[in-house]
Amino acid sequence: MNLRSFFKPHASSFILQNKNWETTHIGRFTQIHSPNFFPNIKESKIALFNVPEYEGSQNEMSNENCKIRSFLYSFHFKFNLQIIDLGILNIQKERKNTFESIQKICEFLIEKNIIPIIIGGGHDISYAVYKAYASQNKFITMTNIDSKFDIGTKDDNLNSFSHLGKIIAHKPSALFHLNHLAYQSYFVSELAVEMFDEMFFDTMRLGDLKVNMHEIEPIMRNSDFLNFDISSIQYQFASANIYSSPNGLTGEEACKIMRYAGLSDKISSLGLFEYNQNLDKNGQTAFLIAEMIWYFLDGYNFRKNELNPNINNCTKFTVAFEDGKNEIIFYRSNTSGRWWMGVPINIDTNQTKKKYFVACSYADYEKANNGDLPQRWLKTINKFK
Repeated sequence: MNLRSFFKPHASSFILQNKNWETTHIGRFTQIHSPNFFPNIKESKIALFNVPEYEGSQNEMSNENCKIRSFLYSFHFKFNLQIIDLGILNIQKERKNTFESIQKICEFLIEKNIIPIIIGGGHDISYAVYKAYASQNKFITMTNIDSKFDIGTKDDNLNSFSHLGKIIAHKPSALFHLNHLAYQSYFVSELAVEMFDEMFFDTMRLGDLKVNMHEIEPIMRNSDFLNFDISSIQYQFASANIYSSPNGLTGEEACKIMRYAGLSDKISSLGLFEYNQNLDKNGQTAFLIAEMIWYFLDGYNFRKNELNPNINNCTKFTVAFEDGKNEIIFYRSNTSGRWWMGVPINIDTNQTKKKYFVACSYADYEKANNGDLPQRWLKTINKFK
């Protein structure tokens, strides 16, 4: 695949203004697409690019050099991680062709086990990333960080307010599970929350997330694609977004989520959407997004290669319930202390059983010991019925 044909290089002025990177700065060991150079993807782990496509959003593109990269590449990093910066996506005359380009690029990178980090653009770009998985016949778990649900109606065109509805309605579906985190109740219909629950999806209100940040860890371990709407962050921390509101995540909480995402052995793509550089007069939003990416990279370097539990290196706990119908086997890694639940599923017409492993937390084990079936277990087993 000729990746170069999809991207514009960074301006020479961007390279020149950052020529004083030190040996431990991220910019020093990142291969950056410039007018006379295109990165070599061989042995790369992370691919960064931005998509200045805002047709479905009220935010807008900027013609200036990317402020996020200026901050990110000046950050120190103690690991020599293989990062490539592909540059700026070429926007096509027809919007659908731009989305097809994003889909093809993400298909290619994910197939090569390279994590695309996409700086948007409208949140509807997540639809193109989702289709990259669907085209490979992969069932995925997607996690949204957003103050709203962005379902829209079936008659809406694809835009930042309807992209999630389009993903859910996409046929054939590649969406095994959806987590929607940090929503704010006054932005969301109770009917929508009930609909998500009936589909066995998980939602977490902003207030619940803030007091249960540790529960983000197993959610990320179960996720393939994380898409983060910057409007979910409080205005005082990320004002460069036309949808920002007084409440939301703090900068520190956003960075914690990103580190959990980096630690996840399953996450294979990341999108950061709705950044409006034209509103970022003091550069603070770009500064925060750069820090969020830094925390993702830091987490990535501590991945444990524990996509599923190594049964021979786990302590097993069996919890039986009084009804005599259910039991749950929990596994705790002796190396990392992480927890999983085994969910029994049928794999053929002879009712042969195998276990589907779901990342969970110690709180799920405690809940089971108190006689309650954990929601993660219930929702997963219902998906296989």
